[in-house]
Amino acid sequence: MTNTTNIARLSVALLTTACLAGAAAPAFAQSGEVNIYSYREQSLLQPLLDRFSAETGIKANVLYAGDGLLERVEAEGELSPADVVVTVDIGNLVGAQERGLTQKITTPMLDERVPAEFRAEDDSWTALSLRARVFYVSKDRVDATALSYDDITKPEWKGRLCTRPGDHAYNIGLIAQRIAANGLEETRTWLAGVRDNLAYPPAGSDREGVKNILAGTCDLSITNTYYMGAMLNNDAEPEQKQWAAAARIIYPDADGDGTQVNVAGGFIAKHAPNAENANALIGFLLSDEAQQIYADTNYEFPVVPSVAPAELTQSWGKLNPAKTPLTEIAAHRDEAAALVDELKFNEGAQN
Repeated sequence: MTNTTNIARLSVALLTTACLAGAAAPAFAQSGEVNIYSYREQSLLQPLLDRFSAETGIKANVLYAGDGLLERVEAEGELSPADVVVTVDIGNLVGAQERGLTQKITTPMLDERVPAEFRAEDDSWTALSLRARVFYVSKDRVDATALSYDDITKPEWKGRLCTRPGDHAYNIGLIAQRIAANGLEETRTWLAGVRDNLAYPPAGSDREGVKNILAGTCDLSITNTYYMGAMLNNDAEPEQKQWAAAARIIYPDADGDGTQVNVAGGFIAKHAPNAENANALIGFLLSDEAQQIYADTNYEFPVVPSVAPAELTQSWGKLNPAKTPLTEIAAHRDEAAALVDELKFNEGAQN
């Protein structure tokens, strides 16, 4: 690669930075390094990258951003310095594939360690960890120990449910999974039932739902699993420990069709200047060591079946993931978003 090309890559990266809120461009070099664009928080990713660099001698440069990274890679085109993009939500991974932003991952770790349902058929992306969309229920006011997603549409849950807005990626993933598994009409009926059992119009974050269980505002919050671990260990905001202590987790459909899961994952950029190092990084992130860090640091589920979840995560029960292929879920995301709008889900109960 010529110096002129290197300079051009850096120039494009710096110029496009102005278009992205909150994204600062690091100084990327092009040898013995790997350049990462990440939606994942620094507190989770940095320990993994520090270990990777210590073991391989490859320097990891990271650009962290809350959104806009796929658009950035697309805008940079052939001059992009990005080698690996680490993101959350199956929609982002499939979207990158469909927009031609990926290349085949060639590390043998992919075939050896990742189940087929958690990676692209053409190896253009892979999951790196799993998260489940579950029920947090009041320890004081809910006796049930097993529930299905269908159960929460029943009359006994009227005015007792809470969740974040329906158009958030976490809820869109759940709704899309229901469409893929049960069809659009059945999902429309289901989502209307959930809406009409809400205690208040959906708002805030997953943590806010658990906070409202403690406050008595709702009895069941639809929330991702890992927030329980994050809240129970939040020394900076100890009030969150009280929120979490008021609730327990139920895995919906644990004995039936399984609990809906989404992923955090990554892909190698189509024009990655350091593709060999990018494959080395993906391989490392699928190692037992890295998968255990994912499990112990963020309370997510390892994507590699031989690696156990954190002990705290195991105490919440055993995850039985729904068998709906992730690519099918991604294919129904637009329909899911349209249902949220059609049913005015974010306005709350309609009767």
